[in-house]
Amino acid sequence: MKLRAVRGEDGVNRCSWAGDHDDYRRYHDREWGRPVRDDRRLFEKLCLEGFQSGLSWLTILRKRENFRAAFADFEFERIARWNTRSVDRLLRDAGIVRHRGKIEATLHNARRAVELRGEYGSLARFFWSFEPGPGERPTRLTPAVAGRLTESDASRALSQTLRERGFRFVGPTTAYAFMQAMGLVNDHLEGCDARVAIEQARGRFRRPRGARPVR
Repeated sequence: MKLRAVRGEDGVNRCSWAGDHDDYRRYHDREWGRPVRDDRRLFEKLCLEGFQSGLSWLTILRKRENFRAAFADFEFERIARWNTRSVDRLLRDAGIVRHRGKIEATLHNARRAVELRGEYGSLARFFWSFEPGPGERPTRLTPAVAGRLTESDASRALSQTLRERGFRFVGPTTAYAFMQAMGLVNDHLEGCDARVAIEQARGRFRRPRGARPVR
């Protein structure tokens, strides 16, 4: 799909990836790009981006409540204590994506998340240290520019750091999608009604104290 801002039948201008699906539109309007500092939601998104690999986000979005039920609402301290019996149980859950490697990675990443929080005080403090500065971002997010933004220096640095710490399914493209969704960047297109609202939300957002570039 060629990225552009399009007006829906409800009169709202949106990024074209939101399409005609109501659940996708709600996600675009209410969630995507809004800054998040809640550790559980950050961990959830990192895991779901991993589950998305090879699939569409719409598939994952429609199963998100099932994932939350299956993975204890992504309480990573709790998931970190799960074992092989938990993996077997999850592989029988038809409501989620039953991929052994991704399920095992979620349990493994939960243990790494506990370690990371112990070091930084919060996952938010760690992740927000990778927020790119204004000079690292395009001056205007046109469709042509957005179409080339599948990863960035910041997402490559985040991916590398996570992998050095043992995280799985966290390549630079996955890391960039995570940054887009969690508000570390505002990738709503010029002409999208949400772009200004997201920029205002980012302006009001209280970054975790002590978050600083680690690159």
